[in-house]
Amino acid sequence: MNIAMCAGLVLALALAFPAQGAGTGTGNAAGHRPQEIPDSELGLMRGRYTVGGNAVAWFGVTMISTWQTASGQQLQGALTLAMDFGDGKVPRISFTPSVSITAADAPLPDTGGRSVDGSGLHNVAGLVQSVQVAGDGNQASNAMQLTVREAGATPGAGGASTGQAAQRMDGASAVAGFDGDAARVLLQIDGQGAVEQWLRSGSVGQRIALAGDGQQVANRMRIDLVRQGPAGNLPLAQNVAQAITLVRAGGMGAGY
Repeated sequence: MNIAMCAGLVLALALAFPAQGAGTGTGNAAGHRPQEIPDSELGLMRGRYTVGGNAVAWFGVTMISTWQTASGQQLQGALTLAMDFGDGKVPRISFTPSVSITAADAPLPDTGGRSVDGSGLHNVAGLVQSVQVAGDGNQASNAMQLTVREAGATPGAGGASTGQAAQRMDGASAVAGFDGDAARVLLQIDGQGAVEQWLRSGSVGQRIALAGDGQQVANRMRIDLVRQGPAGNLPLAQNVAQAITLVRAGGMGAGY
């Protein structure tokens, strides 16, 4: 999966070292002797040295889609996807999908003459939530939650890195899959519509399109992000501390 998909998480680490003043003549001239920078001036320099505290240590997403028809048929699709960046820039990916379908107690109603089409939503970048209804007495909801935490123990996850779970019964299908580029949950019933969630490079979305009556559907998505604190980048923190110490001990008065 393209790592930039998670809403464009970008880390910028910068070390700004002071420029050395270039004197002419002898370096011991009175006007060019190193001068200690007072604490008050150092206070104004705060922020010039930054330690990356916004690096992503762990990223996880959970998607659950449910659908209950007026005839009693129930569909569910779910997946969990985790990306662990603890070992470097290339994440360890784990993925667990699940789907289930129960039989209908009665024939599904005829929805001839009704239509819904959300295919164009796949061309939209960013965050997408959509509900399209062409019937009566339906209940539909999309919900999305983002949780950002500081560095600490990351949730455990297991499973394969790619693959899918799929089931089909009596004109209904449920698929939860991850192909390395996108994770998706899709529930469909012939002539009744579709319920879908996806996460791919540049786009996170939830879509509900219903043509039948008396349907109860819901999309739920939770995204968890764990940020790596300064302790996770100890060598960089030590370099910054040394640079600040050197500047305070014998920085030049010019060149800042």
